[in-house]
Amino acid sequence: MLSDEKILITGPAGKIAFGLAETLAKDNEVWGVSRFGDPATRAAVEALGVTTRSIDLATGEYGDLPRDFSYLLHVAVAYESTDYDRAITVNAEGTGLLLEHCRRAKAALVMSTLSVYKPHPDPWHAFVETDPLGDMQAQFSAPYSVSKIAEEAVARYCSRSFGLPVTIARMGAAYGVRGGLSVAVVDALAAGQPARTRWDPCPYSPIHDDDIAAQVQPLLAAATTPATIVNWCGDHAVSVQQMAAYAGELLGVQPRVEVTPVEWASLGSVGDCAKRIAITGPGKVHWRDGLRRTVEALYPDRLVPSAG
Repeated sequence: MLSDEKILITGPAGKIAFGLAETLAKDNEVWGVSRFGDPATRAAVEALGVTTRSIDLATGEYGDLPRDFSYLLHVAVAYESTDYDRAITVNAEGTGLLLEHCRRAKAALVMSTLSVYKPHPDPWHAFVETDPLGDMQAQFSAPYSVSKIAEEAVARYCSRSFGLPVTIARMGAAYGVRGGLSVAVVDALAAGQPARTRWDPCPYSPIHDDDIAAQVQPLLAAATTPATIVNWCGDHAVSVQQMAAYAGELLGVQPRVEVTPVEWASLGSVGDCAKRIAITGPGKVHWRDGLRRTVEALYPDRLVPSAG
């Protein structure tokens, strides 16, 4: 784990970055930047020992934000519903402006997404880093895939132009007690509702917060010029249907999954993890263990002790 470093994290109130900030602030000088529209979320980040600044990354106007960070973790993202121009301005141009500001860092990690891959007809296809890119048609944000592909291109240029070692990490289905796909499945079943998804089966590569935090240091160490590109996802592929079946067992309820097909959308989001394992070693939290820990943390009175 990193120690005695000066680290900048973007979007530190988010479900992924908050956990990173919490872990890294114990042994490092951590700064966090965001627009911080909600004062309560900023206070929660500062309570971790993080120094914050309220900044719109898309403007490039960073005020008194230092430039002497040793590492940058760029996790923030704009989830625009339909505005492609805004999404590209924030996710792509904003990334370039940020990397320019931190060009003297030892390394930068730019978080991308498995959603950059061109949809494949086999839902269990494990995307490798060299697979074709394309629009995944994300339901929650139409411009998401396109703007993240643009972000990767900008990050690759900055790495070469500034001589800045960069790792572009394509995140899978992150989860932990603060949320994520696996947690959404648990929450739905606990509330007596069906888990919802777009295909049967609809598989993902879930990765737990603990593994994300543990893998930051080796991923930064793997940063190169030109940029290193790697899938940042869990070691095992599992469908929403399989998650629901196990969550139902843990909660003692009959699992239900409601499938609403989405035309042109990717049928699955599984990442090949071989390159990441070569960098970080295997993950420590199996998806079943992570799901059980989620139920223990969020619904301790509902957990069936004998559930496997």
